[in-house]
Amino acid sequence: MTLLSRISGLVRDIFFAYLLGSSHFADMFLVAFRIPNFFRRMFAEGAFNQAFVPVMIRYKAMGHEILLQFLAPLSGLFTLVMIAIISLGMVFAKPLTTLFALGFDAAQLSETAELVVITFPYLGFISLTAYAGALLNAHGKFAIPAITPVLLNLVLIGASLLALNAIDASHKIEILAWAVLIAGIVQLLFQFPSIARLGLLPKPTLNYRHEGITRLGKLLLPALFASSVSQINALVSTILASTLITGSISWLYYADRLLELPVGLVAIALGTVMLPHLSNLANDGDREAFHRTVGWGINIGLMLGLPAAVALYLLAEGLIATLFMSFGGAMTDMDAKMAGYALEMFAIAMPGFVLVRVLSPAFYAHENTQAPFRCAIIAVAANVVVGLATYSWFGHVGLAWATAISAWVNVVLLYAGLRKREIYQIDSRLWRLLWRSCLASGVLATALYFFVSEVPWLQLNPSQRVGTMLAVCGIGGLIYLAVLLVLGVRRADLNHYSATAQ
Repeated sequence: MTLLSRISGLVRDIFFAYLLGSSHFADMFLVAFRIPNFFRRMFAEGAFNQAFVPVMIRYKAMGHEILLQFLAPLSGLFTLVMIAIISLGMVFAKPLTTLFALGFDAAQLSETAELVVITFPYLGFISLTAYAGALLNAHGKFAIPAITPVLLNLVLIGASLLALNAIDASHKIEILAWAVLIAGIVQLLFQFPSIARLGLLPKPTLNYRHEGITRLGKLLLPALFASSVSQINALVSTILASTLITGSISWLYYADRLLELPVGLVAIALGTVMLPHLSNLANDGDREAFHRTVGWGINIGLMLGLPAAVALYLLAEGLIATLFMSFGGAMTDMDAKMAGYALEMFAIAMPGFVLVRVLSPAFYAHENTQAPFRCAIIAVAANVVVGLATYSWFGHVGLAWATAISAWVNVVLLYAGLRKREIYQIDSRLWRLLWRSCLASGVLATALYFFVSEVPWLQLNPSQRVGTMLAVCGIGGLIYLAVLLVLGVRRADLNHYSATAQ
């Protein structure tokens, strides 16, 4: 379901590229789209989930009625907070826009702020959707929350088709902005029946003194920052990119969207499944099963993430050209080259993003949000320092490089923290599996370099580009799997760490 979500998101962005390219109108809409998504990932899908799921697992183990007594005040307070945040966001849309796009001129800021007023209420609907998704995940229901984002993408694709007939680009981005709001409502309504069937819709109250609310509140603030490293880094990149040449924001966006496909499929899917399960194991005190599950996550994550990173790096320009230029539209050869340079740097970050999503739940399952918080502060600081040091020289590519450095700093600190607290340490069996994945990825990188490094992606016609890319990806995948088999990797190696979990 996550794969369907990411593929539909990629199709959505192909429509965006066709409709707007990397124009200043594209930059304006993408800022207006990013602002509510920034807070959504930061509050709802990030901090709230990381703090909420372990606490909810504790109450779920006490019985359904006890759980409902916790969810009733939580639902009421969560809705009230969302209404307050949305109201403030709409009132202060212009200062908020200025924060995200310091380099915009007065006219761009004014028009983008008008778009933000339209898109910002999306935050409330999608946050409640994320809350509903967390309830379903904690009850072993993963498909509905995972496929819900497809609805967002379908609504935006429909709006893009409608916008093709708009008078000018200004009207096009206004149509897309209204579609964002409509998509938020659709996604929330889609999850209601599943929540109702589980009996998880108690009458909301405002009892902020409930013990579970107090516990959640103590975990929430550190988790807010710890789970938002990628969002804060994206904010820093957007702010600095807005001071660069027109198109810089769009180049980073299109590169990031290609990165999001494997990150969503591997990292987010793993993290989503692991958090409730690790929380159950931590609650039961089963250290051996906990250790195996974290090791399984690292193994699967890198076995899928490393070849994805290799492909993103060596096929960066080709992927951008194939997906965003093969259907015509506003994107130029220069846009493909610039976005491709950013994607190369994001590819270096790819395995780091996977490991962060695997290691962080090991802390959250123990209701420890302080340690990831401290790691996050250092990771964000690294992003800011590297970004400021490089963006004036290397433009948007320097900002992408800073993101990669930040991701790996976070990984090192998280793993060191788990070892120090004796929560998790990589064992010899996992090391043997990991070096095989690294070696197979090295063979894949060598093959791709020799066979496709000279392919003139931008000179190929659309059908040639698509055909060549499909062939390269298919053959590359077969090479990687073949090397793993030759090195002795078998299905039993994949199941070893998940055996207890199953």
